[in-house]
Amino acid sequence: MDSIRQNKVGRLIQRDLSEMFQKECKEYTGGAMLSVTAVRVSADMSYARVYLSIFPSKLSGKVLELLDEKNKNIRFILGKKIGKQTRIIPELRFFVDDSLDYIDKIDSLLKQ
Repeated sequence: MDSIRQNKVGRLIQRDLSEMFQKECKEYTGGAMLSVTAVRVSADMSYARVYLSIFPSKLSGKVLELLDEKNKNIRFILGKKIGKQTRIIPELRFFVDDSLDYIDKIDSLLKQ
């Protein structure tokens, strides 16, 4: 179970990463539309698991590769934004949130 501090830092990172991907870091998305669905921060605030919803989903592999290549730069920009609010800027790890695909699959199975 996450602490209150972990939840606050996660929401802060989620908000700022979403803003970054929309405005400043469009070249990192590989032409896909990204939305940050959740951020889970470790107990020691050193790692953050960032869950992304990627549209179209067929570009998810390409987008994750681009984000992994540019991870240091993304963390640097994030550090400029949240550096005054957190002591440690967490290391970012990106994952695909496939819950929407799962929901579509369940809906299609239920309609049959």
